[in-house]
Amino acid sequence: MAARAENDRRQRRKRRNGLVAFGNALLSIVVLGIIAAAGIAYFGYQQYSAPGPAKADTAFIVDKDSGLGSVAIRLEDQGLISNNFIFSMAGRLLKKSGDLKPGQFVIPANASMADVMDVLTETKPVEFFVTVPEGETSFRAAERIRLASNSLTGELTADPPEGTILPGRYDWTLPTETRQSVLDQMQARMKDALDKAWAGRDTSIDDVIKTPHDLLTLASLVERETAVASEHATVASVFINRMRKGMRLQTDPSVLYGITLGKTMLNRGPTTKELRAETPYNTYVITGLPPGPIANPSADTLNATAHPEKTNYLYFVARTADPQQGHAFAATYAEHRKNVAAYRQAVKAQEAADDAEAAAAKEALEAEQAEAAGDTTQ
Repeated sequence: MAARAENDRRQRRKRRNGLVAFGNALLSIVVLGIIAAAGIAYFGYQQYSAPGPAKADTAFIVDKDSGLGSVAIRLEDQGLISNNFIFSMAGRLLKKSGDLKPGQFVIPANASMADVMDVLTETKPVEFFVTVPEGETSFRAAERIRLASNSLTGELTADPPEGTILPGRYDWTLPTETRQSVLDQMQARMKDALDKAWAGRDTSIDDVIKTPHDLLTLASLVERETAVASEHATVASVFINRMRKGMRLQTDPSVLYGITLGKTMLNRGPTTKELRAETPYNTYVITGLPPGPIANPSADTLNATAHPEKTNYLYFVARTADPQQGHAFAATYAEHRKNVAAYRQAVKAQEAADDAEAAAAKEALEAEQAEAAGDTTQ
């Protein structure tokens, strides 16, 4: 019995020793694993934070719907980061995967992977844009799109019809955007603006403005006649009042459009010959609206034209040679003639002031040269 008891004690000690040995071995493995993980994490952090391989500032494009993994591979392929796996893992650990933005970015020279991650997830892409001024013709607007050679691809399928582009700034972030897609956006916005202006119009104009096309055409005349936004509804009232009386619109910008068809802008009044030219746009010859718009009016001008002021004005003329000074309006021809005389006097006075200023500047330069040459006979 004693022998058996001693044997049992030995077996129990052996099992305890085995468990202790196993525990010690397991603990050692865990500790080594922690040390190894810490080492790997430290190595990864060092790599993630170290200066990158880019030798110069470099453009990099993030395509639409790109994932972090594919972006990381392209970054490494283009020599902008040293390890796509570390970059991807860091992005996932930092929960940056969903912050990628499509567009073109500039990766600075020697940017670390951390810097690159910040650029791609926290900064704005390079902005590309084209601006169509109010009153621009479609031909000239299309030229602006074509000249955006560094940020758009492809060609326009056709020249846009006059009046189908809404003026404004159009932005895109990818230099792979097509010219046609930008034009399509411009035309879609104009359609939307015209539809809204027509739907919300003052229906009292329906006796002379019968279709959205008529509204667009009249708004283009208003846009080209005045650069002062507060006058748009007043100018529109003049044209509508004249149409109701069967008077010709006699608007110079339309006459000039009939000569150039919008391919060039003539910043002057029409000549006697141009005033007598029989074109569909010569509103000194034709009655009513021209066959179509002569430019691209803004949404504000469309809305102002759709809600003209209630006036009895039939005439207007510029106050001075400065377009920003606006116009003088008149209900009678006699009053209009007085306004025209005042305009001519203002222009004459401005020309005299300009001539006097130029003469004084010329005299000062001449005196300076005389003095420099030693001539004191002033």
